[in-house]
This record gives sequence, structure tokens and C-alpha cells, in this order.
Amino acid sequence: MRPDRPLIGAVLTLAAGIAAILAYCHGTTAFSAGYPFSGSQLHVDFTTNGPVVVGGMALIALGLLLMAWALLAAFVSQIVRLFVRKDDLESMVGPPRVQHIEAENYRGPVVLTEHKHET
Repeated sequence: MRPDRPLIGAVLTLAAGIAAILAYCHGTTAFSAGYPFSGSQLHVDFTTNGPVVVGGMALIALGLLLMAWALLAAFVSQIVRLFVRKDDLESMVGPPRVQHIEAENYRGPVVLTEHKHET
């Protein structure tokens, strides 16, 4: 289980949900700093109306679900790596991919090997 794709999906859907809600919101923000610090305040008030609220909340819920899936996949991946040797892991996943170019099949402007021609 690889956690990279669910994590990318989670970040994208969370960002889309938050951006949709904040794009259609209106409200006020206030910040006051004072001494003693217990008198400092931050007040954020925003309101979003319409169908964007349902869509944005659905995207945020989907993003949180994908984030939980990515976290579970990361735990499973680390536990598997802890108990399985590297050669067993390669046999489960498959052989490593080695990219090589054969000179005879390569049709580019650069020749990779030299051929000896006898006359």
C-alpha cells in the first residue's frame, strides 16, 4: 500500500473545498493585540450562502477521508517494511525496473555503440 496517491488526492480535495467556501464568503476579521497578552483577541467571522456550502463541505469530508486512508496506508507500509526483508518485498512487488536502451533498437541522432566492419 502506497500512501502517496491518497495523500495527493486528500490535499487537492481539501484545498478545493476550502477554496470554494472561502471564495463565496463574506464577513469580517478583527485582530487586536494588547498588554497583558490575555487581552489580545482574534475574531474571524465569515458566512457562505448557497449550494457552494454543501459542495465545499462534501469536498472537505472527502479530503478528510482520503487523509485518513493515506495515514492508514503509511502505517501499513511501514509495518510491512519492518517485518519483510528487502528480497521478499521485491518478490511481492515485482522485480526492480531497470531502464536500458539497446543500441540496435535506438533510432536517435546519437550512436551508443561502435560497430566493426570487416572488409
